Amino acid sequence: MSKKKAVGANILVIDIPCGRGAKVKTIGDADLLAKDFMEVGRRLGIQVRCAVTYGEQPIGYAVGPSLEAKEALETLMSNGKSSDLVEKATAIAGMILEMAGKSDGKRLAMEALRSGKAESKMREIIMAQGGNPKVNPDDIAIGDKYFTVHSNRPGNLLWINNASVANLARLLGCPKDSSAGILLHKKLGDVISKGEPLFTIYAERSTNLQSAMDKLEDLGIMGVGDRMEMMIHEVKERPVTDRVITLDR
Repeated sequence: MSKKKAVGANILVIDIPCGRGAKVKTIGDADLLAKDFMEVGRRLGIQVRCAVTYGEQPIGYAVGPSLEAKEALETLMSNGKSSDLVEKATAIAGMILEMAGKSDGKRLAMEALRSGKAESKMREIIMAQGGNPKVNPDDIAIGDKYFTVHSNRPGNLLWINNASVANLARLLGCPKDSSAGILLHKKLGDVISKGEPLFTIYAERSTNLQSAMDKLEDLGIMGVGDRMEMMIHEVKERPVTDRVITLDR
């Protein structure tokens, strides 16, 4: 927020994803955090609203710098398949537009996307930052070392562990290795046949790919089954857990 103040922002929307694997676990905690953000904004002279969003799975299908850039550009060009990415982006953009005095902000955001105005503006930003404004999704390089995980059973995709996805991405070299990452092939609720691909991991270096592959079973990225199982896992001895980064309040 100090950065927003430094550049002279007077309106701000803060996204607070909540759910399993997210930094904020519950809607109640998200609302408390939103209250603090809004109070800080008041003291800084910035009008703040918060979007408490669904954080039970990654937004879109891509994780990693190049994969996410490729997906974002495909979405702006109306060639993407990430309906949840469109929904979230237009909802938050709509909030900003309404704070700036516009009415029916989400509709305006959707129209900017459909008409190509959003893509045109992104290409202006790319050019202003010294990039290629004519870049196409296929121009964005993705790691040439890859491995695809397939489902060993039929069913529905019941859960995705966001924290495990983030850990797997780091093992692959993200964010330093920009072309490393994870491409999801399925999202929550999707029907899955035995042998169907669940996700593909990409790396720039064979050592990173192997390290990630060695940890796949332990990380527990996705759960496939006929119905939601009430047992999450069994604890047989005192566990040693990874520390989760928390937000100070």
